[in-house]
Amino acid sequence: MTQRIITGVVAGGIFLALLVLGGVYFQILVGLLVIIAMHELFKMYKLQLLSFEGILATLASLSLALPIGQHFLGLNVDGGMMLFTLFLFAMLTGMVFSNGKYSFEDVAFPFLSAFYVGIGFQNLLTARQSSIYIVFLALFIVWATDIGAYAIGRTLKTRFPQKLLPSVSPNKTVVGSLGGIVSAVVVALIMFFLYSKELPQIGFIKLILFTVIFSIVGQIGDLVESSIKRHFGVKDSGKLLPGHGGILDRFDNLIFVFPIMHLLGLF
Repeated sequence: MTQRIITGVVAGGIFLALLVLGGVYFQILVGLLVIIAMHELFKMYKLQLLSFEGILATLASLSLALPIGQHFLGLNVDGGMMLFTLFLFAMLTGMVFSNGKYSFEDVAFPFLSAFYVGIGFQNLLTARQSSIYIVFLALFIVWATDIGAYAIGRTLKTRFPQKLLPSVSPNKTVVGSLGGIVSAVVVALIMFFLYSKELPQIGFIKLILFTVIFSIVGQIGDLVESSIKRHFGVKDSGKLLPGHGGILDRFDNLIFVFPIMHLLGLF
């Protein structure tokens, strides 16, 4: 627990400081997080990041995540998506000339990973460019969900022992999941009353509804990462954060939450 606290304070402090600074400082941090997250996925798959597919997929993920711009080579196209497409086509072309070394399935994992990581961090950056309060709203909803689910699930696990998805995450319970949702709603309402002018003007009822959606989506993101780790037989995605695992262990729920926030028009 001491290790978890120290790591949380140091890593959280660095993240929050660069989040507040914003601009190129936060973009550099996000770029590093993307590279580390891709390394973690590749390590689980037993592939080297510094390989043909690793380099192309990581560049593709960075193309999605970072603000490349709306124009590419003078064309009126999304630069990030165009670069992602070009890196994908380069990998597919490499498959043709690999003499059977790479198959279509071999291309699928690197570039699904690139999209999964890239689109999540892209929306984190977009949210920060829109308003830092949107980012804090997402962080507080996710943190409240995690803490509430753990505290309430542990307190009531004897009385309500029903598991949520035991084949994916055997320690999560239904009552813990519901407790996480309730905790997220309470925290979101507190933030709404404290920063009503800074947050999107979506109204009281819609805020509650959206918070429930974001809490559920965040839990799905966590379960997706748990499913990936269980498939590859690993406990944590990485060891970068002692006591907390890897970058994907910390951002798995946010990777899902930010795109849904964007989809629902909060930024």
